[in-house]
Amino acid sequence: MLAEVRQLRQDLQTAAATIQRVQIVMFRLQVQGAALGAARQRLEMAQFSCNQVPQRRQMTMAQIERTEAHRRNTQNPEEQKTDEQIVLQLRSQIEAIAQQEQECQVQQAESATEFRNEEAKMNELQEQLERLDKALTGYGRK
Repeated sequence: MLAEVRQLRQDLQTAAATIQRVQIVMFRLQVQGAALGAARQRLEMAQFSCNQVPQRRQMTMAQIERTEAHRRNTQNPEEQKTDEQIVLQLRSQIEAIAQQEQECQVQQAESATEFRNEEAKMNELQEQLERLDKALTGYGRK
């Protein structure tokens, strides 16, 4: 009888410790969920931003074509000179857009890596919680 009481006491202490670990893991899951959500938001923002770059490049290229066509068709030297300056400005914008595209791709890759890392941490915590749940389930069967 005494051995049985000691075993029950030991099981209760072990179960209490496991419950505390479950609470800690659940808190960490909450914190990690917020971190994962923030990483997802950064990734989505980077993707959205990157998706805008080709449109800006196309619009700028179309402006260049229209301005060059206008320059070729006009007889007014002042308008031709103004059109040339506009085309130069637009071409520098194209270069800036190309730079933005490279930076955007880097940002998107970094955001995707960060998201995958946060997701892996979340999965690890979920697995840890499942192991603790199984341990607690085992105590209830004894």
